[in-house]
Amino acid sequence: MFSDFANTMKRTFTTEADLATFAAQFARRLQAGDVVAFAGPLGSGKTTFIRAIVQERLGCDPTTSPTFTFRHRYESTVRNEPAIEHLDFFRIRDASEVQELGLEEVFDGDSIVLVEWWEHAPQLLPRRRTEITLEGVGNGPRELLLDDRA
Repeated sequence: MFSDFANTMKRTFTTEADLATFAAQFARRLQAGDVVAFAGPLGSGKTTFIRAIVQERLGCDPTTSPTFTFRHRYESTVRNEPAIEHLDFFRIRDASEVQELGLEEVFDGDSIVLVEWWEHAPQLLPRRRTEITLEGVGNGPRELLLDDRA
């Protein structure tokens, strides 16, 4: 999916700014239909990474975590730029709960889909996706593992 990145990559970022810079570079390669699944503990940088993607793609940062609404859609004002769907499954405790949310339409291929806590509802995501796992909290470094499952 991302020819400039290896199928599997591990990196360490010592600052939030370095993580955001990498996320912006990553964002430039995203296309409509791409799904990026984020995992990691609270405070590891998932929303920071997503915020940098949205800023890079849309030129603004309307990003808020959809923890209670499960879904936010960020529309582009640029012609031919896909919308970004931001999903957050933190509150999902049983994968069967996802059926009630009606989120299947998000994966229709018209937008870029970014999913936090994807492991709470793995059956919803397509097989072709990029998984990003972030480790580390507080002011310490962040470990990033990128796994492209194209």
